[in-house]
Amino acid sequence: MALGTFKIPAGRHMALPSVDIGNAALVTVSVGFLLLLIAFPLSTIFTRAGENGIYSFWQTISTPEALFALRYSLMLAAATTMVNAVMGTLVAYALVFGNFPFKRLVDSLVDLPMAIPASVTGFTLLLLYGPLGLLGGPLSGMGVGVMFAFPGILLAHSFTTFPYVTRAVGPLLEKLDRGQQEAAQTLGAGPTQVFRLVTLPAIAGGIMVGSIFTFARSLGEFGATIMVSGNLALRTQTAPLFIFTKFNQGDIEAASAMSLVLIIISFILFFGLKTAARRFDAGGNV
Repeated sequence: MALGTFKIPAGRHMALPSVDIGNAALVTVSVGFLLLLIAFPLSTIFTRAGENGIYSFWQTISTPEALFALRYSLMLAAATTMVNAVMGTLVAYALVFGNFPFKRLVDSLVDLPMAIPASVTGFTLLLLYGPLGLLGGPLSGMGVGVMFAFPGILLAHSFTTFPYVTRAVGPLLEKLDRGQQEAAQTLGAGPTQVFRLVTLPAIAGGIMVGSIFTFARSLGEFGATIMVSGNLALRTQTAPLFIFTKFNQGDIEAASAMSLVLIIISFILFFGLKTAARRFDAGGNV
């Protein structure tokens, strides 16, 4: 054999690393689609929001109008989350343990907000609670305004985000060991104590997950909000409406800056959710 050459012994073949072409193609297509659908659009927001530097970004996002819209959205999202954390849990409890007529119909109604367009939700609430609505008319006559104010927007956000807590808590209630509840009752615990000491710890993870999704969804809600906010009035302008207004006015920098803030808040929320989920064991509540 000449120097510098390599000869394979007769009857043997060089083993080459096996490549799963199908798996590689699947990963490539999946990651590529994720980049095109999510990463590239988000990177555009980061680029536009910071193209004039951090100081310009801070000036844009710290104007009184921007700060009001952001505070209003955070307050609205917090209120929506509190409402649905309580009512969503109660509805989930009723659907799992209750025995009442039309239970399947009620169970289907829980998911309906996910199927109805947000603009239809806003229009429906206007027909009911607006100044000329079935309930809104008499209320307006008494000097009580629901639409075009915080209560109306809260109703819209509670409607659109209602399924999250109920659907996160329901499966955990179904897996709940009824023996623990009965044991607590045998030891003299009342219904409130049983719920607080036995049921609530078992469903806490579901409430947390549902609440985070509710908060994030409320923070970005636009379709229903624009219908019930009162023609983008400054006193009811949320962060998404601020973005919409500034974009229509040609102020791309302000719209991009507020968009970036909402993206960061949402990322922190879901990063925190995943971090908390790791603290639960494989059979935990999340």
